[in-house]
Amino acid sequence: MDQKISTTSAQIRAWIALNRAWTRVSGRVETRLKQAGHPPLAWYDVLWELEKMRDCCLRPVELEARLLIRQHNLSRLLTRMETAGMVEKLRCPEDGRGLQIRLTDTGREARKAMWEVYRPALDEALGDMSPAQAEALADRLDALGR
Repeated sequence: MDQKISTTSAQIRAWIALNRAWTRVSGRVETRLKQAGHPPLAWYDVLWELEKMRDCCLRPVELEARLLIRQHNLSRLLTRMETAGMVEKLRCPEDGRGLQIRLTDTGREARKAMWEVYRPALDEALGDMSPAQAEALADRLDALGR
């Protein structure tokens, strides 16, 4: 039997609260990064994903999936980051037409410097949350992302 599932007012309220929280917290982080002379938060996310790969590279499509950035936006972002010397675009050895993105030493240092601003902004935004509350929230948000 086909049942129509309707969105409840509590679900709508949760959706709005989630978006408001993201906008406020990311806005605080963006402001702090800008005040400190750092690039935008999206740059940090790219740098972090590449740094986690250690000495390896990621294809743009892999970054797109990990970061949920649309291809055309990611392409422009990577070009700006390459111009700034934070990433390198390399041809794939298996496929001469494909690209791989590699973190440079400049990018690695920039990510570390950005974290020195990013972390205190997160601490301020989430500081009144206990570790147990933070874990519960992370678990719930992870479940929503599946």
